[in-house]
Amino acid sequence: MAIETLLLTTTAITTFSGSRALTNASGFFFENNGHLFLVTSRHVFIDKASSHFPDRIVIELHTDQENATRSVKFSIPLYRDKSSLWRQGVDAAGEIDVAVIEIDREALPAEAFYATFTPEHLHEALETVEIGTPMLVVGFPLGFHDTLHHLPVARHAINASSFALRFQGQGYFLTDARTHRGASGAAVVMRSAEKGTALPWKLMGIHSARLDVTRDTQLDEALGLNCAWFADILPILTS
Repeated sequence: MAIETLLLTTTAITTFSGSRALTNASGFFFENNGHLFLVTSRHVFIDKASSHFPDRIVIELHTDQENATRSVKFSIPLYRDKSSLWRQGVDAAGEIDVAVIEIDREALPAEAFYATFTPEHLHEALETVEIGTPMLVVGFPLGFHDTLHHLPVARHAINASSFALRFQGQGYFLTDARTHRGASGAAVVMRSAEKGTALPWKLMGIHSARLDVTRDTQLDEALGLNCAWFADILPILTS
């Protein structure tokens, strides 16, 4: 049975320090000018605030188009000669929580297969995305996924802030969705109106983290809002 293409864009990430596993996260594949990249949140690769300093990551790739239960682990170093190999973004307001790392296609197992987003999957007319537009966050919350078929899960979301305006002048918009640790770096997508394409989704953003405010934890529930960085940074980071 064929695997839904959207699910093949996304992979689980495990961060390591040497042989010690540290954290779980989400990532997705993005192709630009013939180069293949893994996209995730910058804090997956480095987070000084939590003393998170992995030296490599491991992703999972399918290896049999007729049998989704078959997969392989693939290790990606984060440093070479003590220099970081990833690229991270900045905008007018400063650093953003998005990073990409290039994947050497020749180093991948010959039988590995996956799907990629490209610059053509970005939504150019931001002003046409109305408040409350349905979206999906596709990833691995708390590391949860279909462990038999090695596939992510999707959480329903809506954009909770004006998509044409960057929230509080930052490079992200808000989503209203139930999210958890492990979803960092997940693709935020919207169904495309284009028919007959292999991947009929628009890449809207990169999920970063839940957003909260100072509140009385005994009286007030968490907001349930999240930051998603605009995906239009990706052509810049992958050029």
